[in-house]
Parts: sequence; structure tokens; C-alpha cells
Amino acid sequence: MELSELTERAMQIRQRFDEAAKAQNSRGWTREEVMQGFVGDVGDLMKLVMAKTGMRPLNDVDRKLAHEISDCLWSVLVLAKLYDVNLEQEFLHTMTEIEGKLAQQ
Repeated sequence: MELSELTERAMQIRQRFDEAAKAQNSRGWTREEVMQGFVGDVGDLMKLVMAKTGMRPLNDVDRKLAHEISDCLWSVLVLAKLYDVNLEQEFLHTMTEIEGKLAQQ
């Protein structure tokens, strides 16, 4: 699946979250609230990484780790779309910059 297709799917899920919130007389998340959710997911991911390395006891860690990484990707895709960032273009640009810096070392 292409990055654009992943982004489209992520935005469809975001729309469904918004619809569910409205059905409960609430509102969808703002861009800032999506970011707050992402920060929480990164914290959860850290706990799972710790579990994976044996620092925390947890059953089914591989499945949970994969799920949390996917949650984080959802947030990144949605945030990029909400802030009009061409993620594919910017990722490639950033990797080229990093490669250039590494070549100078």
C-alpha cells in the first residue's frame, strides 16, 4: 500500500471518530488534541519497548508493540495531513539531509 493510501485510510478513521463523537453530543479532536493523543501513544510505546527488552513483565508483547507502532503511525499520518505536510516529500528530503551530515563525519 502506498503512503497516500495509508493517509487516506487514516483520515477515513479520523472521520469515523468525529462522527462517533458527534453521535454522543461531543466534537471531534482538534489538531492539538490529535497531537496530545500521539504523545500518549508514544508513552505507551515506550512501556512496550521496555517490556520487549525484559524491563517490564507483559504478555503478548509483540502483538501489543505492533499495535502501538501502528497507532503512532496513524497519528503521524493524520497530523501531516492536518498540517498540510507532504510527508513523503519531507521524509525523503530529511533523509537526504541526514545522509549529507553523516557523510561529513
